[in-house]
Amino acid sequence: MYLPVPSQPDCASAWREAVRHVDHMRNHEAYNVIIDIDDPTAASTVAHPGVAAVDGFLADRAKPIETVANTIFPTSLYLRHGAPAFFDVFNDRVLPKVRRGGRWSGYYFERMIAYQGTAGVPPNQLWDIVERMNDDSVRALNKFELSLFDPIRDVDNSPYGGQCLSFLSFKVVPGSPRKVTLTAQYRNHYYVEKLLGNLIGLGRLMAFVARETGMEVGPLTVISTHAKIDQPGGAMRGEIKALLARFDQAIAPLAA
Repeated sequence: MYLPVPSQPDCASAWREAVRHVDHMRNHEAYNVIIDIDDPTAASTVAHPGVAAVDGFLADRAKPIETVANTIFPTSLYLRHGAPAFFDVFNDRVLPKVRRGGRWSGYYFERMIAYQGTAGVPPNQLWDIVERMNDDSVRALNKFELSLFDPIRDVDNSPYGGQCLSFLSFKVVPGSPRKVTLTAQYRNHYYVEKLLGNLIGLGRLMAFVARETGMEVGPLTVISTHAKIDQPGGAMRGEIKALLARFDQAIAPLAA
């Protein structure tokens, strides 16, 4: 059981096609939806009319796209402080402000750089991947895995709460230049409220890895093991349809 979405050139078009495909399914939900994006750094800011249309829809209903993307990778913090310094800045200045009690801050970036599921000092999985990619003695190009699901904190009786992004698998594609690709697996995925921000955040994460390793950004593949056309903020089904029409209208001049 799976639902392939035709490969798309950028984040905005991938969001539109994924929403369209899942919306046509029974109960507006699907399992094992596969999304593939040629350039996940393209159409990834509100300067793009399609992104702006979605962001405007979410303004009074849910978190802005930029906020969602920031939970995966804090680009502004990285550009301001550089790596690896920005890891400490995040832990010391950002995390205390966003942490929710003792469980989790809601930032996937936290789990990437300080995974709590092991004894001792929490490993920085993300920086370890960058360092191994830069190590000429590391010959494996398909062994850069990053876990986000925590069996200690995440197993409960909530059907939707908690982490949704479970696993990241980076690959180095040989050639000149070399490219970094990423496959991301989601346990549960709200396509209206979260998908576009997630795609943009994952693209920024890939851009970080590529920049720190001297590679180029390759394709992004997202597998949503359960996807839902949600109705954020109590939006009506007709409002979701209107959003899709507004999106198409916004990007029409780009295709002219």
